[in-house]
Amino acid sequence: MERDELRELLERLHDKYNREEFIAHDPIAVPHRYAERHDREIAGFLAATIAWGNRKAIVRNGLRMMQYMDDAPADFVRHASERELALLDAYVHRTFNGRDLRDFVLALRRMEELYGGLGAFFESRYEALGTIPAVLSAFRREFFAAQHAPHCEKHLSAIDRGAACKRLCMFLRWMVRRDARGVDFGAWRRIPMSALYLPLDLHAGEMGRALGLLVRRRNDWRAVEEITAALRTFDPDDPVRYDFALFGAGMDGYLDN
Repeated sequence: MERDELRELLERLHDKYNREEFIAHDPIAVPHRYAERHDREIAGFLAATIAWGNRKAIVRNGLRMMQYMDDAPADFVRHASERELALLDAYVHRTFNGRDLRDFVLALRRMEELYGGLGAFFESRYEALGTIPAVLSAFRREFFAAQHAPHCEKHLSAIDRGAACKRLCMFLRWMVRRDARGVDFGAWRRIPMSALYLPLDLHAGEMGRALGLLVRRRNDWRAVEEITAALRTFDPDDPVRYDFALFGAGMDGYLDN
């Protein structure tokens, strides 16, 4: 595909899927329930954590998770009693179980107490470290500094082991990106959109290779760097906006044509 033709396809699919109608059927619907920043941060992080598998199930179970947290995630993280935390044990989404959720809530509580919330941590760490990979590494270390069962560690990817960190990159897209469309929140203004990396999953990888944006066969962090660098040639200020295009290409059955 010629470069101009590829640019036109990316722009068309971005325009088609980066719109309000996209929200209800995507995991971002979970944090969109809330208007307050800390609620959105916590709901978004937890929704992104369970974002693998069937999208309808992800949205359904993300909303159910919020019900377990009294539909007030920030207040629950800050103030839930031992009895209320114990009620989380009944929750399950695939391999993410109630004990994992409890450990994540307690880790989030520690982040609130030490740093003033997820956004404050990510923004301050980016200003100090200057790159998203370094921030992702620091975040995982700090998150699991709280007491936890080893089982829950599988649900937060380790960039230090070369993981693509798709769910963390998606969460960052939600919180950092901003435009007039209103899908992403754009709440974390101290991190530039240009610093973000593509949330690379199986479908985005397939589309990236089909469109000539990605050569590497493994969907790991090196592939994330490669495809994001390719997208930066089309929009250096906001490369991750093309996440919508790669998703849209999959929805439109590009590989079937």
